[in-house]
Amino acid sequence: MRSIIVAALTGSLVLSGCTTNPYTGDKQASKAAWGAAIGAISGAAIGAATGDNKKDRRERALKGAAIGGVVGGGVGAYMDVQEKKLRERLQGSGVGVQKNADGSINLIMPGNITFPTAQSSIKPDFYETLNSVALVLKEYNKTSITVAGFTDNVGKDDYNLKLSQDRANAVAGYLASQGVAGSRINAVGLGKAQPVADNSTENGRAQNRRVEIKINPPESV
Repeated sequence: MRSIIVAALTGSLVLSGCTTNPYTGDKQASKAAWGAAIGAISGAAIGAATGDNKKDRRERALKGAAIGGVVGGGVGAYMDVQEKKLRERLQGSGVGVQKNADGSINLIMPGNITFPTAQSSIKPDFYETLNSVALVLKEYNKTSITVAGFTDNVGKDDYNLKLSQDRANAVAGYLASQGVAGSRINAVGLGKAQPVADNSTENGRAQNRRVEIKINPPESV
């Protein structure tokens, strides 16, 4: 009976959180709904494991599901709204906004709009875009941020690794200069690792030359 109740609660949380994706037109469950569902399951499991008898375990399971659903939904909602604001601010900027299964958000910044060729100095006309990112990051200040630099496979590995690190450092440093807490930011250069396209074509290499900002969900809000 307990599993049936929890399953019903989980299903209702997911269904109540279904929305229409404004970019695809498809129905989908928001991260807030999935977070609430996962929280409900976890809370119910903990509650059920701590009861002294059958009645007590049932009551604790329901209470744990309710509390876990609220907490899980809070983190999901926090990331959902942050993603929406990033999409709005970055529309038409050339920066891609990608949702990940773990609840994190990736901002994908192509090299042609961020840095001059073979340099790590941010293009002057890209500052406005980074300013928009910084504004959202400051508003949603419970997240941690990973700035990763990538290159194509042309040139020596050590050169590409240093260039990618310098570019990641440049973006991270600029965000910090705009008020994003440095303690939240980690910068890493990955060189030619993790290509997203075929390096045998110019178009593919252009896609691989990029900086990505990963915004990691907080443990709680």
